[in-house]
Amino acid sequence: MTTEVQTEVVTIAADQDVVRVRQLVRTAAVAAKLSLVDQTKLVTAASELARNTLVYGGGGGAEVTVVDSGRRKGIRIVFTDDGPGIADLDLALTDGYTTGGGLGLGLSGARRLVDEFDIDTAAGRGTRITVLKWAR
Repeated sequence: MTTEVQTEVVTIAADQDVVRVRQLVRTAAVAAKLSLVDQTKLVTAASELARNTLVYGGGGGAEVTVVDSGRRKGIRIVFTDDGPGIADLDLALTDGYTTGGGLGLGLSGARRLVDEFDIDTAAGRGTRITVLKWAR
């Protein structure tokens, strides 16, 4: 059974909010005793997902929670938006696919950087992405 230790919520409405998410995730990852490598992976994934929430979802929120499984601690982050949703999720999760002119490593890259990745989306109803990174 996983218990929630502490939760903080950040509204994502502007570029500086993406920076606030990064800072909060870094602080939480240190508190959960993630290694420096895992801290970097989680902050990178969170930064990408927060930016997607802003750019593609029109803004939303990030809920950062320190969790404890009894054996180890971790960080769960839930990104939500009420944007247009993702019409073709399989395509969006394909390496190299981009709608924004970037490298196309956003969702697929973020998924590889975390231990657990879940996405709930559909065209016309927004997106909810939950990621979790455990301390080793």
